[in-house]
Amino acid sequence: MASTETRSQLEYKGFPLRRKDNLIYYGSMADKYIIMMQIVETKKVKDLDVATKVIVQLQLTDPNLKSRDRVVKKSEKPSLYAAMDVAAVWLERALAAG
Repeated sequence: MASTETRSQLEYKGFPLRRKDNLIYYGSMADKYIIMMQIVETKKVKDLDVATKVIVQLQLTDPNLKSRDRVVKKSEKPSLYAAMDVAAVWLERALAAG
């Protein structure tokens, strides 16, 4: 008998979040833009790794472009919280502008 259970998707401010190792993708590949966040540095706080340097990139999702040509904006933030904050603003504004 097949399972009818569906996997819940993690979202932040209405957009999906996906993580692969130290990369976090924010947004949908079906849209024109997506955010890529790369965790570059971490530090240990008790037993937990906490991001201390995150690179945020607003990228076009066009598969015909080279990866370096997809980057529209780029910034470096000192925490994942700060990175998510700027990512949400960049993605909303880019998608609203078209």
